[in-house]
Amino acid sequence: MQAAGEPTQTPGSRPNRPDGAGDPGGIDHWVDLPGRGRTRVRDVPGPVGAPTVLLLHGLGATGRLNWGRCYRALSEHFRVLSLDHRGHGRGLRTRRFRLEECADDAAAAASARGAEHFIAVGYSMGGPIASLTWRRHRDQVDGLVLCATARHFATRTMARLARVGMPPAALAARLFPGPARARSLSRMLQRIEHPALRERVREEFIGHEPASVIQAAHAVARFSSHDWIGDVDVPSAVVVTTEDVLVPPERQRKLASSIEGAEVFEVRGGHDACVTERAFASTLVEACRSVARRG
Repeated sequence: MQAAGEPTQTPGSRPNRPDGAGDPGGIDHWVDLPGRGRTRVRDVPGPVGAPTVLLLHGLGATGRLNWGRCYRALSEHFRVLSLDHRGHGRGLRTRRFRLEECADDAAAAASARGAEHFIAVGYSMGGPIASLTWRRHRDQVDGLVLCATARHFATRTMARLARVGMPPAALAARLFPGPARARSLSRMLQRIEHPALRERVREEFIGHEPASVIQAAHAVARFSSHDWIGDVDVPSAVVVTTEDVLVPPERQRKLASSIEGAEVFEVRGGHDACVTERAFASTLVEACRSVARRG
């Protein structure tokens, strides 16, 4: 068992040197969050004095799966932090998933790594978490970059159905976690042909708590920021995935129009553009640099 904050060298990574010239993959640290528990935080050094971006992943993913193709490009301009959300990967263990608590976890994790100010970057479900981090920890958030996300994700009818159907599903997954995890992992892996990639994905997903992921889907279905997103007062950008079926581009653009001064950046791709589209990383860097300049 490692001590709090002790680095864990990940496959293919080297310890980071003090001058920030370490491997762009960074090092995973196990961090104790007071009153919360223990979570994994990836810390990728950037140029000396560079601002920090805090990466918040989407539903059912992990930090490495969601942002793996972006670490290197971002680290040329920023210090990069990412973590796994509650019940996902190596995130905090929980009996109850709440987006607000994920926002508090994110702020606490950044502080634990010595980053008292950061740009919150959220993808899909990470968008609400980033926005809530600004709302609940305004003294820490210097800007927002919201990707493939929206002010709300489900119609009122879908949200009502989620309230009825998802709690029993979460209970079943809590009672029988093994079969639930095996089913979801099997569905994911059967779409991956490359053996090494399949093994990396398996290692990331094996830490998921199926019940917590179901609760997370419930939380996303119920989420709405209509009443307060217009209050955002930090530089912001919205990265629109233009062929997204899960979160339609018009909803993403409505999010941007709700935030005064938000700039829009587009990536041609679906909801998995962060993984499938090479252009996503460079577009994300452009969006983050825009927010940093305006900050």
